[in-house]
Amino acid sequence: MMFIKKISFSAIFALATIQGSIAQELSPEVRVQIATVLNEVARKEISIGKITIDSAKLQKDELILFANTNCSYIPFRENNVLEIYSRVRTLLTPDFSNCKVKIYADKKAIEDLIPTALRSRKEKGTISFTHKSTKPLTTRLSNPFAPTKGLVNRHIALWQSHGYYYEAKLSRWEWQRARVFQTVEDLFTQSYVLPYLVPMLENAGANVLVPRERDTQVAEVIIDNDNNRDTSIYSEINTDKEWQTGSSPGFAHFRNHYVDFENPFKEGTYRFTQTVKKGKENLAEWIPSIPETGKYAVYVSYQTVDNSTDDALYTIYHKGGISRFKVNQTMGGGTWIYLGHFSFDKGKNPSGKVVLSNRSSKSGRIVTADAVKIGGGYGNIARRVSPCGIVTENRKSSDANAPAVSTKLPQIDYSYETSGYPRFTEAARYWMQWAGIPDSIYSESHGQNDYTDDYKSRGLWVNYLAGGSAAAPNDKGLNIPVDMAFAFHSDAGTTPNDSIIGTLGIFQTAANDGIFANGASRYASRDLTDLIQSHIVNDIRRLYEPNWTRRGMWNQSYYEARVPKVPTMLLELLSHQNFADMRYGLDPRFRFT
Repeated sequence: MMFIKKISFSAIFALATIQGSIAQELSPEVRVQIATVLNEVARKEISIGKITIDSAKLQKDELILFANTNCSYIPFRENNVLEIYSRVRTLLTPDFSNCKVKIYADKKAIEDLIPTALRSRKEKGTISFTHKSTKPLTTRLSNPFAPTKGLVNRHIALWQSHGYYYEAKLSRWEWQRARVFQTVEDLFTQSYVLPYLVPMLENAGANVLVPRERDTQVAEVIIDNDNNRDTSIYSEINTDKEWQTGSSPGFAHFRNHYVDFENPFKEGTYRFTQTVKKGKENLAEWIPSIPETGKYAVYVSYQTVDNSTDDALYTIYHKGGISRFKVNQTMGGGTWIYLGHFSFDKGKNPSGKVVLSNRSSKSGRIVTADAVKIGGGYGNIARRVSPCGIVTENRKSSDANAPAVSTKLPQIDYSYETSGYPRFTEAARYWMQWAGIPDSIYSESHGQNDYTDDYKSRGLWVNYLAGGSAAAPNDKGLNIPVDMAFAFHSDAGTTPNDSIIGTLGIFQTAANDGIFANGASRYASRDLTDLIQSHIVNDIRRLYEPNWTRRGMWNQSYYEARVPKVPTMLLELLSHQNFADMRYGLDPRFRFT
C-alpha cells in the first residue's frame, strides 16, 4: 500500500512539474511571440484576421500548439513550414529541446496542409481522388492536336454564379444580384467562364459539363425523330441492321413552354440499332433549318442502355468543314451533351447537318439516337407561385441547413410566365429542367423557392452526373466519372479607399465523415482550393497588380461546397461591388489571364 502511494505521489509530482513547465514557458507572452511568427509568415502572402495560439499541450515527447482558424488560411509550403518551426523553436526554453513541436490549424498539423502535389515526399497509404482510366464522355477526333497529358480524360463540373430567376414572393422574374458597375454578377462571371475558362480547359483535354446554357446565340433549332417544329429534317439510312424505336421514353418537343415538373426527355421516343465493325453502315441524319447565318452550339442526345457502345461516331458538317466526335454512350444518356460551337449558313443545306453512324470498334453493341439541339435560344420554362401558395425564405448557401421560414401568399390565380430572356442568362434550375435532369435535383423545395433551388441544384447535379461511376458508385445518375467541381463567383463588399477586396477560396471537409467514396480525404478540396487560388493570385500579381489581395481559404459549410461528392472549390475572384477590383474585372485582358 505504501509502495502504491509512493508511485502515485511520484506520478502526480512529475505531472505537476511538467504542467508547471508548460505554464511557465508558454506564458501569454510566449504565445503572442509564436503567434507573431505565424502572422509575419501569413502577411507575406495573404490578408486575413489576426492569428493567435489558443491552447497548448504536452503529449509524450511532443509539444502541440493549437492556432486559431485564421492560421489555416496560410498557403503552406515546405519552405514556410520549415521557417515557422525553426523560428518557434528559438522561442522555447531548453526544457523542450528534446520535444517535437507541432502546430495545428483546422484540425490538421500545418505540414499536413501542404498540398499533396507539392510535397517532396508522399506519405505511404495516402489515397488520391483518381479514377481508373475510362473512355471519356466525348473525344474530338478532328482536333489538329491531341493532348496526351494535362486534363485528358478528365471530367470537370463547372458553373458560373447565379442567373435570372423567378422570385415567387414578388411573382416576377429578376436578377439574383444587384446591378452595379455596368454589370450584374449573374452575367459578370459568365464573361470569364464561357469565352475563356471553358475553352481553355477543353483545349487541355477536359470534358467540361455546365449546368447553365453555354451558348449566347438566341436562336435555337431542335431536330428530333418524334417531331420538328420547323422545316428541319430527321432521316435514317438502313442497311442490314435497321433502326428501331426504343422501349423506354426519349426526348420530344411538343410544348411551347414547360411548367412545374414537365420533362421533355420523358415525352418522346428514341431510336437504336446495332453497331458494325465493317461492311455497310446505318446512318441517322439531323438537318437543321438555320434561321440566320452564324455560330451555334451543337448538342446531341441519346439513351444509355444495356450494352451501349462507348464510341458512337458523330460527324458535324459546318461552314468550316467536317468535325468528328466519338461519344461514350455508356454514360450521359437522357440529357444534352455538348460537342462544340460551329458556324452554319442560313437555311437547309448538305453542308449543315449532324450525322450518326453505327460504325464501331466492336460489333453487336447498341448505338442510340435522339434529338439534336443547335443554338441557345430563349428560356422556355414557365413559372408561377406554387399551387399551395407557400413560399420560403431566400436563405444564403452557408445557411441552407437552418429551418426555412415560410410565407403564405394570397390565394389568387397566378399565371405561368417565362423569363422572356435568352436561356444563357437564366439560372441553372431552368436549364436542368430543359435538359432532362430529375426534378428532385433542380427543385428540392418542390417549386416553393427557385432562389434556394438554384444553388442547391448545382451540387446535387454534380452527384447526379457522377452517380453510378467510381466517383459516386452508390448514387443513381449518369455514370460520368466527375473528377472535380468548380463554382466561379464574384463577391460583394466595398472599401472606402482604393484598396482591393481580392480573391477568396471556399471548400468543405466535414461532410460524409470527411472522405470521398474511394476513401480519399475531403481535404483534397483544400488542396484544390490552394492550388487554384495560388495560381490565380500569382498571375494577377505578376501581370497586373503586385498588391492584389489574397484572402483566406474558408473551410465552411456552403451548400455548393458541402454536397458534391468530388473535390470542390468555390472561387470568389473579386468584388463586383468594389471600384478597385472592377477596374481590372471589366478588362478583357484581365479576364483572359
